[in-house]
Amino acid sequence: MNTDNETIQFDCSRGCTVVQDEETGAYDCTYREGCCKLGDHDWLKGVGKAENPNLFEVRFKNTRKGIYINDSGQSIRQGDLVVVGAANGHDLGIVTLEGAIVLRQLRAKGIDPATATFQKIYRRARPADISRWQEAIAREQETMIEARRIATEIGLDMKIGDVEFQGDGTKAIFYYIADGRVDFRQLIKVFAEEFRIRIEMKQIGARQEAGLIGGIGVCGRELCCANYITNFQSITTSAARCQDLSLNPQKLAGQCGKLKCCLNYEVPVYQDAQSRIPKVSEPLEFQDGVAYLMKTDILKEIMYFSYDKGSFSDLIPLDASEVAEIIKMNRNGVKPESLRTEPEPHMPEFITAVGDDSITRFDKPKRRKGGRGRRKRGGGEKGGNAKPKDEA
Repeated sequence: MNTDNETIQFDCSRGCTVVQDEETGAYDCTYREGCCKLGDHDWLKGVGKAENPNLFEVRFKNTRKGIYINDSGQSIRQGDLVVVGAANGHDLGIVTLEGAIVLRQLRAKGIDPATATFQKIYRRARPADISRWQEAIAREQETMIEARRIATEIGLDMKIGDVEFQGDGTKAIFYYIADGRVDFRQLIKVFAEEFRIRIEMKQIGARQEAGLIGGIGVCGRELCCANYITNFQSITTSAARCQDLSLNPQKLAGQCGKLKCCLNYEVPVYQDAQSRIPKVSEPLEFQDGVAYLMKTDILKEIMYFSYDKGSFSDLIPLDASEVAEIIKMNRNGVKPESLRTEPEPHMPEFITAVGDDSITRFDKPKRRKGGRGRRKRGGGEKGGNAKPKDEA
């Protein structure tokens, strides 16, 4: 149970909850499974025995994670904070996967566990390791702002997108964005003198930067790159042409300035529908004239023709299969009677459910009150039992 002298921080970039005791200054870090897009579900948990049970997946900041080996015989489980080996010094991360699912991850990345070399897991993190780790994390924001200022003063055409400190605080990874080649020789010297740490520069793309920053898209949902996308595929304008979208850069570009990743989502559906739509290279010939293709509904597989090439007022729909038959007839020299005699294509019926979930549908209807001019039963003033007066 949390007390008043504890502060809770949610570090979603690393997938953990950090609780600090204000009196003692001690840190307590807890793994938060599935707090961001790097969370993996172990669907092989408890199924059989792992071929190599000493391999574990360890996660660091943002999209950086790797496979490490535990050859010391310590008991390590998912969610433990561990100290692992690095190129220089040591790093601190969170164990996210264990067991048979780790081999699946290696196969997905094309790594052979029999020939690959893995860094070691030294031990489970101690309170002193966690305190040093949190002190290094607290320097990241200030370091990133200062690094941007230095890069601007030197005149480099680049942008520092994020900074990640190593667990021991002796090294930092600077993630940058640049359109061309950048000479880091002078920049690294200034960084080393300013921050007194080892420097590593790593280039990222505009989509990866948008995933780090996050935001809300025009659809009203969280950005896909910040929610679940980790491998970015190339997107071209052919995806927009396939879906018959207008090539408007303002509508097709996302917050990163590149083409939206969601353009690729429905491309296979449109390609499948277009495979059944014939290509109309010339007008269709009928006995009463020629018909021009004006527009095509790809998903419904309906093509609209008109006898007037410059007018959209009188459009006649045809199924794609019927258009293919008419094209074959024209190639054989046969002309159908008229386009207007063709039956209307069968279109799916869309039923709206608006109003079916009204919150007042179970209420009892209120009775209408009678009007002021309602007739009284009988002619007397005392009620209907009064006898009518004799006429004079």
